[in-house]
Amino acid sequence: MRVVIVGQQAFGKAVLDAFLDRSDTVAGVFAAPEKPGARPDPLVAAAEEKKLPVYRFPKYSEQGALDALKACDADVGVMAYVLLLAPPQFCSIPKHGMIQFHPSLLPLHRGPAAIPWAIIRGRGETGLTIFRPTPGLDEGPVILQKRVPIGPNDTAASLYFDKIFPLGVEALLQAADLVTAGRATEWTQDEKEATYEGWVRDAEARVNWANHVDFVYDLIRGCNPAPGAWTTFKSGETEQKLYLFDAKKIIAPTFGAVRGKKIGEVVSAGPEGLRIHCQGGFVEVSRVRLGDGAKVKSSDVDIPAGTILGA
Repeated sequence: MRVVIVGQQAFGKAVLDAFLDRSDTVAGVFAAPEKPGARPDPLVAAAEEKKLPVYRFPKYSEQGALDALKACDADVGVMAYVLLLAPPQFCSIPKHGMIQFHPSLLPLHRGPAAIPWAIIRGRGETGLTIFRPTPGLDEGPVILQKRVPIGPNDTAASLYFDKIFPLGVEALLQAADLVTAGRATEWTQDEKEATYEGWVRDAEARVNWANHVDFVYDLIRGCNPAPGAWTTFKSGETEQKLYLFDAKKIIAPTFGAVRGKKIGEVVSAGPEGLRIHCQGGFVEVSRVRLGDGAKVKSSDVDIPAGTILGA
């Protein structure tokens, strides 16, 4: 099989390695241009090390990109973590077209932050989809899907790297085989079930301590490792952002457990972390970051019991 890999970063590299490991021919690698000061892209570095043709066009609609893809004479194009728009004229060039990976059970969680939103919304299951790219973002026909449980303590990092990442590489190999053999069964996404969410940015990642502890906890783990759920912390006259990462949830079983405590109050601060009161219980945060500083153990930050966060 002659394949073209379109993608970037660690996932793109893993997909490249998987096709090469089974002796498929990688006719070319397309990756986004490198931004000034950015670390070398692992996919590009691996392709260059293996002396594979690498193409880095800012737009896949430009004639140079179309001509380069035609010259690859590929059986199928494999889109592995692609942030650039791939227009129909680009996707139709390989003999069997393009297939694309998305880390959710489409049509749920279309958009660039499917994994964080699945956790933030409290879902117990997500998955991945291999589909046909179309002009509508994540809206194309589905080729195959694989389901993945979201554990009660999963973060965005653990859900992706431990579960979806390895399964996604396997699924792209499987889908490429089905498509090139003419055995793929494709189906239209059910628009009645569709959701779209954008990036989880600063506004979405801010903690509202008046929310139920379930929502607060899900926000923290859905934003871990990035962008980090955050609140504010005032020391004297200075107010800083406090980002919250590793945490656990503690349900309040009785009124006595929360008597006299305020929403957002740090009720204890010790080696196990900052225990913070929110509606229905507490989150105990063991890893934090103050402002633009480094991530540290919460015990390394001077935030005493009685501090009100987010005031």
